[in-house]
Amino acid sequence: MTEKEKMDALSEKVVPQRPFGTAAERARRNAKLSNPLAGFSHTELRRQGRTFAELHEMGDESDIRAFELGAVLAQSPERYTNVAGLTNQEKGVLRREFTHRWSQPWKMYAVITLCSLSAAVQGMDQTVVNGAQIFYKYQFGIGDESSRNAWLLGLINSAPYLCCAFISCWLTVPFNYWLGRRGTIFITCCFSAIACLWQGFVSTWWAMFVARFMLGFGIGPKSATVPIYAAETAPPSIRGALVMQWHVWTAFRIMVGYASDLIFYNVDSTIIVGLNWRCMMASAMFPALVVCCFVFACPESPHWYMRQKQYYHAYRSICTLRHHKIQAARDLYYMHTLLEAEDKMNLGNNKMLELIKVPRNRRATLASQIVMFMQQFCGVNVISYYSSEIFLEVSPIYLSYFLSRILNESSGQILPTGCISRLVGLGPNQLALIDTGSLHNRHIKVGRRNLLLLTFPLMSMALLFTGFSFWIPESSHNARLACIAVGTYIFGIFYSPGEGPVPFTYTAEVYPLYVRSYGMALGTATMWFCNFLLGVTWPSLRAAFTIQGAFAWHAAWCLVGWWLILLFMPETKGKTLEELDQVFSVPTRFHARYGIRQIGYFFKRYFLRRGVRPEVLYEREELAKAHDVGFNA
Repeated sequence: MTEKEKMDALSEKVVPQRPFGTAAERARRNAKLSNPLAGFSHTELRRQGRTFAELHEMGDESDIRAFELGAVLAQSPERYTNVAGLTNQEKGVLRREFTHRWSQPWKMYAVITLCSLSAAVQGMDQTVVNGAQIFYKYQFGIGDESSRNAWLLGLINSAPYLCCAFISCWLTVPFNYWLGRRGTIFITCCFSAIACLWQGFVSTWWAMFVARFMLGFGIGPKSATVPIYAAETAPPSIRGALVMQWHVWTAFRIMVGYASDLIFYNVDSTIIVGLNWRCMMASAMFPALVVCCFVFACPESPHWYMRQKQYYHAYRSICTLRHHKIQAARDLYYMHTLLEAEDKMNLGNNKMLELIKVPRNRRATLASQIVMFMQQFCGVNVISYYSSEIFLEVSPIYLSYFLSRILNESSGQILPTGCISRLVGLGPNQLALIDTGSLHNRHIKVGRRNLLLLTFPLMSMALLFTGFSFWIPESSHNARLACIAVGTYIFGIFYSPGEGPVPFTYTAEVYPLYVRSYGMALGTATMWFCNFLLGVTWPSLRAAFTIQGAFAWHAAWCLVGWWLILLFMPETKGKTLEELDQVFSVPTRFHARYGIRQIGYFFKRYFLRRGVRPEVLYEREELAKAHDVGFNA
């Protein structure tokens, strides 16, 4: 038997050829997919690892030995002490990755920096318009209160997200296929830099619309690619925290965007008309230029190399992202077996249809769409884009206490809104919360789903408080201003650890690799379309509903989102990217009933103070029962 025939035979063992069949067959296949190396002896795994390394010419004898031991370790990484042949130094390295999860090679930190800077580009692209619109709407002749001008202002502000929703997000798949993860980040940052500079030179509202529409080509594919890149390069123990850097640094750069607005607020515009707002808009190009200079210093995603059948390059890439080649060989071989498993599923070529037709993918799509939709309809970007306009409605001139020596206009409230609301996203506890529940971090109890269930009701109350504060009489000006400011700050505090970081983290991890780019493109397109709807409708919504009704509208959506998450969003904490196949095998109706039962558990545990034990849905035994009853629910 040739080496290729041996590898084909190994692939046949991983997953059955038939993509459909009885519920029991599908259950067995899913159990196999959750760990395709289960059931093999250590001797057989060593043989498989050596065959793989020799077939793809991975290196010298030390590399082949790494794959022999890596294949055994991939079966159960935490049981490294039971693997014969490991040296004491290798055991120490393996032990350290569980006890010191943030001890990573410098290349891993380079990836973290790249993802952070890419998110920073996104944040400034989004929020410099907040302060600039105070000036350019009058220069463009759309500053009065007419219905037409309200819609035009909303259309200009939301133009990038219109492009993202209908064009640029759908370029994620071809860009990633042709250019790789790094190449996609590079080209989109080039688009961002050019469009930001362009915005600083326009003189009409329609030219601003075109420039901002083109900015969408720099936002859409990048927003989908960076979380995928982070998820594919990070070890499971820090995957959630690394993907969450997208939100953390977007939040930080949003704050910097507000600060940029303030820095250029008082620029003399007598020589060049609108120089202040032009500097605001153009300032967002600088972080994009930094990313363009830095991106190719990071390794390409090993997952992408594997999909391109460039196995040696994948191995060299992942070696730079792990401390020891034993770890690299383990992760790469496990990745290979799962890719082979997915290929043998033979589900067809229309990946977009498979997001709906395949039950496991359909459940992931539903959950992802819910969190992406709610990230916008919770109302956060109303505050991000229109906080200056909102505070102008309180009073045309007021002083924010600690900025009173800097500004005499309401734009001074932009920075405290950005700082206090967004800095919460930078706290170290947030990094811990998002990666909870893993095998080696059982002392932390939150995770993705519970963060959202906790924060959505609090966000709703904060929005109601903010909106209703506008009913405070104008005679009580200080109290009115203080309540509105506090309401927006509190909303940001609750948004930052929950609906801020979770949607991108969740969407980047819930899909199988073979449809991940498509799922991420769909999720980001949904998010940006909802972002567009918010941006374009807020001025008219505020006029039709009054500002109190507009805030109440988004408060109501927060409550709707709470129920959707309770019923239809499975928890993904502490799972490898591939073990999530097991989680999404639970039929939708089973999970919805489980969510309803959780209300009773919460009431008994925390109100009646009974010592009830929480129900565990995602254990293998529970999955087997669910599958036997009906996989296609």
